[in-house]
Amino acid sequence: MDSSLDPGLRDLLTRLQQKYDVMGQDLNSYLDGLLHADYLTYWDYIHLDTLLSLQNPKTRFPDEKVFIVYHQITELYFNLVLWEIEQLVNKADLDKTFFTARLDRMIRYFQNLCSSFDIMSEGMERDQFLGFRMSLLPASGFQSAQYRLIELRSTDAINLVDPVSRPSLEGKPLEEQMEKLYWRSGATELKSGKKTLTLRQFEEKYEHAFLETAREHASKNLLRIYESKFSGDQDVIRRLREFDQLANVFWPLSHMKSAARYLKKDPEDIKATGGTNWQKYLPPRFQKIHFFPTLWTETEKGEWGRSAVEKALNHS
Repeated sequence: MDSSLDPGLRDLLTRLQQKYDVMGQDLNSYLDGLLHADYLTYWDYIHLDTLLSLQNPKTRFPDEKVFIVYHQITELYFNLVLWEIEQLVNKADLDKTFFTARLDRMIRYFQNLCSSFDIMSEGMERDQFLGFRMSLLPASGFQSAQYRLIELRSTDAINLVDPVSRPSLEGKPLEEQMEKLYWRSGATELKSGKKTLTLRQFEEKYEHAFLETAREHASKNLLRIYESKFSGDQDVIRRLREFDQLANVFWPLSHMKSAARYLKKDPEDIKATGGTNWQKYLPPRFQKIHFFPTLWTETEKGEWGRSAVEKALNHS
């Protein structure tokens, strides 16, 4: 190699040569391709034109775009949470530093989600929302598969079973537990108690994926990682408790505030899109879902979300 080259450049070329030798590739060909390649632009890197083409309102109400964009933003945040969890559950040499750093990231994602929900709850005209929402049937935010995957990768399936069925399903096969996940009761018809079309569509598309995820993560979800590697560590406990509250109290509470603003109508509440029973499904005190139940006292679990709900409603 030319001795007149800068030592740093010479070292870099040597390492590149070694990299491509291992793969049986010709370094010169790759360098030639780099020579002719265009410079990367910001808009190409994030696929900006594609991103901005993904908002397709079904009506002419201007505020429907707010509704679409915000739901897309939440799904991107969910995707980040899932990405952090996958790094944690699949890391062979997982240590506390890496574990807590990823938990902190997940906490920040949910903090941003919860604090930004005013975009939904305060950022649309009520009449516009009630106008365009009927054009979205039977679609519903209830059908967010990524959020269900976050749940199944955070804790054991039994902790996601509805509170009434939970005691009888302890130790039962996973398939039986999955049939009684708490959110299923949130998509039943208000009068007949039958599954809504929203729920039937959701199950048809994702039920198999949910079961496979629950099986794959039965021994390597966040709860199991804590129990096997960091049990009793107060730094970890503090973060897990915060994540638990954000995901299972403050996030559903954000939705509840929005539903109460747009769908509350005396003497009868307006049905949510898809016919979901938001009055019973959204309040954390009814769900009583804890990713990490051993980190909470019986009193805390019994009053799950109550103080947060009362505080929010008193200030709404």
